Amino acid sequence: MNTHLKTDDILRRAAAIGTYYGFESLASAALAKKGSGSRAPYPENINFETLDTPGKEIAGFLKHVRDAGLAPTTAQPLFLWHTNAARGRASPKQIIIQFHALGAERSIADAVLMRAVHSLMQDLSKDTPMLRINSMGDKETRSRFARELTQYFRKHGAQLPPDCVSCAKRDVFEAAELLTAASIASVPSPTDHLSEASRKHFEGVLEYLESTDTPYQLAPQLLSRGTNWTETCFEVQSNENLHAWGSRYHDFAKAFFTSNTPSVGAIIRITTGAREVIPAGKNIAAPKFFFVHIGDEAKRESIKMADVLRRARVPLMQSIGIESLGEQMRFVETINPPYILIMGRKEALERSVILRNRASYIETTIAIDSLVEHLKTLA
Repeated sequence: MNTHLKTDDILRRAAAIGTYYGFESLASAALAKKGSGSRAPYPENINFETLDTPGKEIAGFLKHVRDAGLAPTTAQPLFLWHTNAARGRASPKQIIIQFHALGAERSIADAVLMRAVHSLMQDLSKDTPMLRINSMGDKETRSRFARELTQYFRKHGAQLPPDCVSCAKRDVFEAAELLTAASIASVPSPTDHLSEASRKHFEGVLEYLESTDTPYQLAPQLLSRGTNWTETCFEVQSNENLHAWGSRYHDFAKAFFTSNTPSVGAIIRITTGAREVIPAGKNIAAPKFFFVHIGDEAKRESIKMADVLRRARVPLMQSIGIESLGEQMRFVETINPPYILIMGRKEALERSVILRNRASYIETTIAIDSLVEHLKTLA
């Protein structure tokens, strides 16, 4: 994506969206560990040279996370964002921004990540980008779908372009992509072969997107080729240009950590062509408000409210994808904001939120419709 924005502005927007959706910068998380990690080579079962381009970029990110001593688990997932643009250095011609939810198993992690990526792309492109989504399913599904594609190319090979048939002998997923891109034929879709667990996960992602008014389009022919990618795959497009790509990658992440690490990530590419030195960032004051949510209904409301509060410039932080109330309160103690916003199932259904003054412990119930106006008086 070409953009007229300066790298400094891109980084500030990425950081802001990360804060409102609960993604901490990898640099900040690593700094908090105070160098407790150690450098180590890539895992033995990861052949870096044979990875596709997204695989190399995500592998590099996972290595940084591991070397920083960060250890995501399903009990304590990490929501991080990362970039190849460093302040104080020349801006790369292509800026890469990544968002990841490490150790996050539930569908809400996919939805929050997609929403954050979509919001950033909308900010940068000043239009309404299209989120296209599909599911490749788990390993069982991928194997079943690969067999279906193989049979398809054998059966219809005489009617298909020779280069596609030849490609299918090497990589049936790549051949299917070629057919789809050329609009030559309609190939089978992986969603027709999903296992029960994969179907439930994908339905959960779609339910979160719909209930949070996140615009999306089902893309049955959107495929992720490499064997490292499973379950949800998506891209964000504007004017038919690919802006961002994302997928789940459970086993890929597990190779870098000692425990099961179900994860989902996205890569955003921004071509600026600029080579200016990125100025050092200013110290950002801690937000005055931290949004704590309990239950799915509250999390859905918080996803919808994130962009509204950000555009109103209400200094707020939250961790939407974190399930545990205890983990959310741990962030509260770390950040030490003067106010907490609390929403449970009751408040979500009543479209209200509880504002707690942490110094006086005074609590006030505020209607969502008047929340921005009320918080601005305190900010």
